[in-house]
Amino acid sequence: MTPSDVLIEAFDRLPAIAREAVTGLTVDDLAWRPDSEANSIAWLVWHTARGQDVQIADLAAGEQVWVVDGWVDAFALPFAPGEMGYGQSAVEAGEVRVEAELLVGYLEAVTLRTRGYLEGLDAASYTDVVDDQWDPPVTAGARLVSILGDCSQHIGQASYVRGLLDRR
Repeated sequence: MTPSDVLIEAFDRLPAIAREAVTGLTVDDLAWRPDSEANSIAWLVWHTARGQDVQIADLAAGEQVWVVDGWVDAFALPFAPGEMGYGQSAVEAGEVRVEAELLVGYLEAVTLRTRGYLEGLDAASYTDVVDDQWDPPVTAGARLVSILGDCSQHIGQASYVRGLLDRR
């Protein structure tokens, strides 16, 4: 198994976990938060996809699926098109109110883009420096692990919030 194969396997699991977290939920359920400062399932899945999309597009020196495939219009969120949720207030996070299929559809589209990017990498590509603002400089491999870690955390959080929602 190559490094790309391992990462593809891991990224490919995220949409199924997200689908499990959102299946059968209404827009109100998806927007429910355990308290006023917590993130909703909708926000967590959206932010997972946005974070992955923004960072993979940057690594690939390409466009975001969010823009080129029209997801920004389909979601019709009251944010700037480049918004990905980082640093949003609780009020802003609460404005992510969309259907489950839209959330999973976008994450699936981003995952396909990620897969395509990873399939194009050779082993040497993982050592390419992508950010020299850090010490040590960040390589493509380190950035990909970071993206996967963030995505896994947020999808896990969405599953946890689903458990809380089901028990209220």
